[in-house]
Amino acid sequence: MNWLQRIREDIDVAFQRDPAARTRAEILLTYPGLHALWLHHIAHWLWVRRRFLLARLVSHINRFLTGIEIHPGAKIGRRVFIDHGMGIVIGETAEIGDDVLLYQGVVLGGTSLEKTKRHPTVKNGVVIGAGAIVLGPITIGENARIGAGSVVIKDVPPEATVVGVPARLAGRRADQVDALEHARLPDPVIRALSKVVERENELEERIRHLEQRIAELHALTGMEAPAVSSSEQTQQAIWNALQDVMDPEMGVSVVDLGLIRDVRLQNGDIHVDMIFTSPDCPFAGQLIEQVRGAARNAAGIERVHVHIRDEPWSWRHVRLDLSNGGANGLLARLLSESENPSADTPPPASAGTQ
Repeated sequence: MNWLQRIREDIDVAFQRDPAARTRAEILLTYPGLHALWLHHIAHWLWVRRRFLLARLVSHINRFLTGIEIHPGAKIGRRVFIDHGMGIVIGETAEIGDDVLLYQGVVLGGTSLEKTKRHPTVKNGVVIGAGAIVLGPITIGENARIGAGSVVIKDVPPEATVVGVPARLAGRRADQVDALEHARLPDPVIRALSKVVERENELEERIRHLEQRIAELHALTGMEAPAVSSSEQTQQAIWNALQDVMDPEMGVSVVDLGLIRDVRLQNGDIHVDMIFTSPDCPFAGQLIEQVRGAARNAAGIERVHVHIRDEPWSWRHVRLDLSNGGANGLLARLLSESENPSADTPPPASAGTQ
């Protein structure tokens, strides 16, 4: 393949990979990612012919013009597309296969001072999100996807998606909708926490059934039944119980976080109104079950209805003593840096906040 065919192929790839591309002239003249690759081909051609100084000079000019630093010794395949590209660093012994997509800020770095293979090998069809860092002589398998901002220090299997710091396996890329949908990448930590919360809910339910059996046994032995609490006392007990339900993402009580908006007793049933910090809360189902279980155990009432209000959460909902620098110190500082709690949304009289 001659140089002209290579340039045409790269321009075609830009059309496929970038929805903002409009004309071939625009791509040819204004896409620094393509310019960086073309200059690198020249630098690499000089490098393999042992014209090391000239190769480094071309690489230096390349970085000055495009903001992309590619060592002339790096091996890069065909149809590679660098989107935006500013801040990309590709080391000397890095190897990149065909049809790879790199976003701005990607680093393919080394972890050794020895003059050996010390940079990553990226196989065909890989997508590496913005700001991702891949370190060491590891291999990124074919068609893998690395989430934005991830730090990869271990081999990535083919067709896999990895996210996080350090990057963890989050699933198969084939399960994802689109290579560009970085906002929809799975979170393995959230998934693991969800399993823990589900298990906790199951254990609490088993404990509740055991307590019911114990109460039934007490009734059979003729022990005196406990006095019936008033409606206010029952509501207070529910608020106190909900204080122990933690939001897994924030590590703060759902009451202190302002997720519980109201607790009331109607016709012998418990009704709890709540909101979430975001509409896409990954723990919504588990939190609802925990709230339902805590209210049921506190009041001894089986029927608990949890209603989700169509109301956005904001910092003004938080019910924390900002003078307390203890367990909730971080959240208190965040709150004090944003907005003061609104005076028109005081906690309910039955909330039991201190």
